[in-house]
Amino acid sequence: MNTLLDNIGLLVTNDPSVGAGLTGEIADAAVLVDGDVIRWVGHSADSPDADTRIDLERRCVIPGFVDSHSHLIFAGDRTAEFTARMSGQAYSAGGIRTTVAATRAASDDELRRRAKDLVAEMRRHGTTTVEIKSGYGLDVTNEARSLRIARELTTETTYIGAHVVPPEYADNPDGYVDLVCGEMLDACAPHAKWIDVFCDRGAFDADQARTVLQAGMRRGLMPRLHANQLEPGPGVQLAVEVDAASADHCTHLSDADIDALAGSATVATLLPGAEFSTRAAYPDARRLIDAGATVALATDCNPGSSYTSSIPFCIAIAVRDMRMTPAEAVWAATAGGARALRRDDVGVLRVGANADLVAVNAPSYVHLAYRPGVQLIGTIR
Repeated sequence: MNTLLDNIGLLVTNDPSVGAGLTGEIADAAVLVDGDVIRWVGHSADSPDADTRIDLERRCVIPGFVDSHSHLIFAGDRTAEFTARMSGQAYSAGGIRTTVAATRAASDDELRRRAKDLVAEMRRHGTTTVEIKSGYGLDVTNEARSLRIARELTTETTYIGAHVVPPEYADNPDGYVDLVCGEMLDACAPHAKWIDVFCDRGAFDADQARTVLQAGMRRGLMPRLHANQLEPGPGVQLAVEVDAASADHCTHLSDADIDALAGSATVATLLPGAEFSTRAAYPDARRLIDAGATVALATDCNPGSSYTSSIPFCIAIAVRDMRMTPAEAVWAATAGGARALRRDDVGVLRVGANADLVAVNAPSYVHLAYRPGVQLIGTIR
């Protein structure tokens, strides 16, 4: 049975071939959905017959958000660390080890319950596709179980055993890289689609990161990379070198980094929740966009540096503090996120795509930035 979603005041398709501008906007629109697939998109006056009709009452409809970077498999919290940061202490990658200890001690049910709650929270904020990383187990058993639990919630699972070096390998980081590329990879690869590395100060250098990514790629995992969050470094160039789907954070970029991203298929995934929660400088989205790089927005939902599940919050920050227009920010959180996952069936509303639609309780998506902190997400399909 098909359904016509009708009387849409403004429809964002992200398909410029059917609508206006970057976001492919259609006023006075309708969408025909058959099961989980879009069958027709256009003006209400031209709508085909349908078995049922739903009146959207002139609301704005956008594609569901695609959150292409999250860390949802964890236990405990880091409120003490957050309080210390708000009192002037600098953020460093080492705080991850606090979550590792709590995660290792947690039961499967506890990890599953927390992750399911966060996915449900994301959905209430309009996210219909989410990527979930491991990275808080940092041993063979706990990395593998993290990915098994993540796979229950999404097909977009990422193995990041190379998040930081755990305490037991503090004096032997190369030995830990061997573990990540060997026994741990063997246990995790069956449950993962992607492989990721934190290439930055306090984590892994370029040679170590390249070794890990290449090991994962030999096992059929596709690369992505945490890059240039804490300081300038080799991460972005490495991401482009290995044709990573995305380089994530991109806070500290040289002109050469921006040129490399603009000339590649690697998406610059920006995570403004992390800068907000660590009082760091925001990445310069304007420079990236003007250079021709593809930009995505994601939450980086994690207990240490960005404990938010709200893409609308990230959109508001991107517009206010990262010099993105509202249209660019919404595109980055939908189509941009899809490109960061190398997907063409989500993040867009066109014939044949997934019927992941979100109604905004406002006449325009601009209200997502115009009215920050207000729950504007209505019907989610």
